[in-house]
Formats: sequence, C-alpha cells, structure tokens
Amino acid sequence: MKPTVTFSPERLEYLKLLARQYPTVQSASTEIINLRAIQNLPKGTEHFISDVHGEYEAFQHILNSASGVVRVKIDELLGTTVPRSDRDQLATLIYYPEEKLEEIERETEDMREWYRITFHRLIDLCCLVSAKYTRSKVRKAMPKEYAYIIDELIHTHYEKNEADKRDYYENIISTIIDLDRASNFLIQLCALIKRLAVDHLHLVGDIFDRGPGADVIIDSLMAYHSVDIQWGNHDILWMGAASGSRTLVATVLVNSLRYNNLETIETGYGISLRPLSVFADEFYRHCDISRFEVKIAKEDEDKTTDRDRLLCARMHKAISMILFKLEGQKIQRNPDFLMADRLLLDKIDYEAKTITIDGVTHPMLDTDFPTVNPADPYALTPEEDTLINTLTRSFRHSEKLQRHVRFLYSKGSLYRIYNGNLLFHGCIPMHEDGSLMRFSIMGCDSLSGRKFLDYADQLARRAYYNKVGSPERQQGMDFLWWLWAGRNSPIFGRDRMTTFERRFVADESTWAETKNAYYRLYNDPAVCEGILKEFGLEGSHCHIINGHVPVKSKKGESPVKGGGKLVVIDGGFCKAYQKTTGIAGYTLIYSSNYFRLVAHEPFVGKAAAIHKNWDIASTSQVFERLESRAMIRQTDIGQRLQGQIDELVDLVAAFRSGAIVESHKT
Repeated sequence: MKPTVTFSPERLEYLKLLARQYPTVQSASTEIINLRAIQNLPKGTEHFISDVHGEYEAFQHILNSASGVVRVKIDELLGTTVPRSDRDQLATLIYYPEEKLEEIERETEDMREWYRITFHRLIDLCCLVSAKYTRSKVRKAMPKEYAYIIDELIHTHYEKNEADKRDYYENIISTIIDLDRASNFLIQLCALIKRLAVDHLHLVGDIFDRGPGADVIIDSLMAYHSVDIQWGNHDILWMGAASGSRTLVATVLVNSLRYNNLETIETGYGISLRPLSVFADEFYRHCDISRFEVKIAKEDEDKTTDRDRLLCARMHKAISMILFKLEGQKIQRNPDFLMADRLLLDKIDYEAKTITIDGVTHPMLDTDFPTVNPADPYALTPEEDTLINTLTRSFRHSEKLQRHVRFLYSKGSLYRIYNGNLLFHGCIPMHEDGSLMRFSIMGCDSLSGRKFLDYADQLARRAYYNKVGSPERQQGMDFLWWLWAGRNSPIFGRDRMTTFERRFVADESTWAETKNAYYRLYNDPAVCEGILKEFGLEGSHCHIINGHVPVKSKKGESPVKGGGKLVVIDGGFCKAYQKTTGIAGYTLIYSSNYFRLVAHEPFVGKAAAIHKNWDIASTSQVFERLESRAMIRQTDIGQRLQGQIDELVDLVAAFRSGAIVESHKT
C-alpha cells in the first residue's frame, strides 16, 4: 500500500516541473545519493586578499602561489624525498610555467628525462590537490584537450609489481613527449594545480589606486574560476567615473596625477589626457604650482624630465580646482549629506589670503586660482565645463573600462556573507557608545547596519544601470561620491576628507581625518559579536574579514582583533604604505582545518622570482584551528544542496504516492 502524502497545489506544480529533469524514482534517488556524497566532502579552500592597489606583479604572485598553499602541498608531497632547490624550482614552474620552462630548456641537456620526472611530480601533486573534490568537478576543471589523459594519469595507481599499469602510465607520458606536446601539457598541468589549490577567492576591496596595473588585476580576476569582490573606496571611485560622474572622473585624475600614476588611465584604458594638458598649459602656465608637485617614485626619477613634472603639476592643480568646485556643487545639491561644513572655496579671503574652517581663520599657502570667480566660486568656467565633459566622455567610452566595471558590479557588493564569515572593506559605522550609526540619506529614513548597507548597495547600482541623464542615475552617481568621501561612509569610515586643507593650509591640525568609532571598538569581542549578529551570524567560527586600514605591523599592531572575531587583511600591498606598515600585505587562508593568516614581505619582482626561484618571503600563523574538519554540508553550498535534496525527497514521495506518474522512455 502506497504511503499517503499530500502536497499543496503550488508544491505539486513545482514537483511536476522537477520531474521533467528527474522522471523516475531511480533518477531522483541517484541524484540524492550524488548530492549527499558531495555534502560529505571537505570544504574547499578559500583565499582572502585585500587592498592590492594596482600592484599587479605582487598580486599575481600571491594568486599563483595561493598565499603559500601550493608550496605547502609541494613540501607535504616531496619534502622528505626531493632537495629544497628542486622544490623551489618546481614551485616557480607552477607559478610561471611558460617563462620558467624557457629558462629550463636553455639550461637542461636531457629535457626528455626532465619532463618525465617533472610530469610524475606534477601528476602526484594534482592527485593531492584534487583529493577533496568530486571526480566530476576535477574533470570540469581540466583543460578540454587533455581532460581524458589527465584523468587517466591521476586515477591510474600501481604498485611496484604491477608492470602493466606502470607501462600504461609511462607510455602516456612518453607519447606526450614524442609528439612534442610536453611543454603545452606541462603548462596545462600547472594551471590545473593552481585551479584546484583554491576553491574560491575573495577580493576584499581596493583593486585600484597607486599601483600601475589595476586593469591587469581585473583581467586576472575575470579569468579566475570563482571569485567575489567587496567594493573598496578606490573601486567605487572608478565605478563612478565609468558611470559618468564628472566629480569622480576629476577625483580619479587628481589621485593619479598626484602619484604620477597615469599608466592605468592612458595605457590600460586608452583615455587621452591631452585635453587636460592643453587646458593646464593655457590657464595654469603662469600659476603658482608649488603645492601640486607630483610625487615620483625613486625608481622612476630618471624616467621623468623636469618638463614632464612641470606639466603634471599644472594638470594636477587645474583638475584639482575643477574637483573642488564639483564637490561643492554636489554638497549643495544634496543637503541630506550634512556636509555643508566642507564648502570651503567660499570661505577664502583673497585680500588677506586666509580661509575660515570650522570658525577658525588660517593663512592660505596658495590663493593663485586663475579659474575661480570669488563671487561664484563653485561655478565652472566654460572652458572647465567643456574639459570635464570631454574627459568624462572618454571614461564612458573606454570599452575596456566599461567591461571591467560591469564585472565589478556583477561580482561585487558592499558586503558579503560567505560560509559564516562577514566580508566588507571599510566599516560598519558606529557611535562611540557602540550603537549603530543611523543615516537618513537619498530617500532612506534612519537606516543602520545591514539595512543601510543593503540600501546603499541598491543606490550604488543606480549610478551605472539607470538611464543616462535620468534623475535616478544622477542620484546614484552623487551617492557613489558620498561613499567615496562622505562623512562616516561605510567604505570611507572617516568624518571628513581633507584634500583641500593638505594642499592649502600649513596648520596640520586641519588635516586630521578622524576615523569612525568602529576602528576603536572592534578590539572588543562583544562589539564584533554584535556586528555579526546584526548580519545573522552567530557561532564560534564566524568572523569579520576587513580591509581598508593598513596594519602597522612594525609598531606591533596585530591584524587579529576582537579576541579573534575580526581579521584585518590590509597590510600594505601598496609600496607607498610599506614604510608605515613594515610589510607588504596580509592574506588569509580558510581551509577545511584552520584559518591561517599570512604576512608577506615586499615582492622582489617577477624576473627575480623566475630566475632565482625566489618566492615572496612570508610568515604564517594558524590563528584558529577547527575542532573537526569542515565539510561541504556545513557551508553555504551545502545548505543549497540540502534544499535540492529535500525537493528530490519530496519528488520520490510524490512518485511513490501516485501524485506524480513516473515517465519511462520507451
């Protein structure tokens, strides 16, 4: 007698649709078995990186090495049988297979024997890094042209006395070498090892800034197998520029000129700065530009002429004055930003050469502003208006930039909850008493915490996806600027941005940018637990993963806060920050066994890494070990799989009760 099972009409309709995919008890049961088997595999390794700031060579090396995961696997497999020098070479080969292979071919007499030995090692390494995945998932990760061969080699195991299997294995390798496919096969094997070493990558903000290769980094991320991004303030800046915000276009240019970092703009995205150079040469040729000298990196000093520096300084001042005007217009247009105190151009006394800030009068270091009308200081001149419109069109019409920003929107968000961890770049705005800061801005009424970030995420998308010229798009672009520089914005996290004061006021007390209380309170475990609870996370292995503020390691500051509940992984990828931090970045590994924090020394450069087999010098610390191995059933994916299992169990019950009839092919 069939069991009595009843389903709601809606549920029954859904199960009928599911039955098209699984038309029999057997097919549904087989899938349940498959899904439960997957749930009982160890969770994949997660890799967390933050604040790379355009430093593409160091980023690529850390991506290739998976912050030491690849080297750990090599040592685990070969540490007792293969010399250190050979393991160093093998690691470099995996990181940079094409370049390293060229060098090895020049220096090795018997490449056939070298290939034979190396293939054995690489295949054994493939076996090791693929152990926690299903055979199906590993097969999908393999290069199509070699999938069958690699699958055979990985799963062909033989003992010393099994000559047939050994010959089969060796014949495959010999054939690859005989057909002159060894180099190509090796490159694909190395790519597969890197692909399997890390299951998912989290980029916790700030791809852009002072380094020259943000576009190269995004190309790498777009090719990566599984990634999410939490927007940083510098990412928001470029997203706004690509959306058509004149203010954020001007900000990108000011930042890039300040640090002589024009490569991303001109070479990476093909945006010409000639209109700005012509404008600056005409209107700022005889202007005091001493406050706008460009910072030149030591290694670039010989590449830059005095004429180049002079022109860059003129361009820097010209676009800065446009920026100060546009920011003023934005503040005036949005009184709910509550930033009227940041309107400074109208506080200048040109005769006395002073400015009044927060009721205090300060001498000005520079009042030579040929394009500013003291009677209407926030109005652009016709020439400035034409210039910024031209530059903004160039940003909007850069095909590569638009493609990259679409990727940032599709893979990114202000925060992410993933496998029990809360990821965001900046902060959760708080008051000194630990209460969440509330915002009434852009149509929202007194939102805080998660609700405000959800609303902010929606507004940020309006800037790019609403119709060009619409009020909604303008509102979104204004909001992106607020995220970049607004008081206590969740990705800026300070009370003000004092670019104006740093250029024109000698009194350094006016330069202060007070951090939000979050950055003092996050040392308290109770505060961190409260934030996690706000986002629906509770449990001993839930953490906040944070970037944005470099950790001053050389002063003894720890990246682990709140009794281990919060980890800051901005340690200073950017070369400009490394004197302050003392290191060159933190990254985090979350495996099925532990959380491991990795501190990296400055990268020696790709050429030295390849030729001398130098890795990034790193120290790692397992700051939390799991009581038992984490399985997929305990992850977000595992929960989704459980939902599918529950649906299939209902489908089997519907078949067996007669509510749905099996469909057998005849």
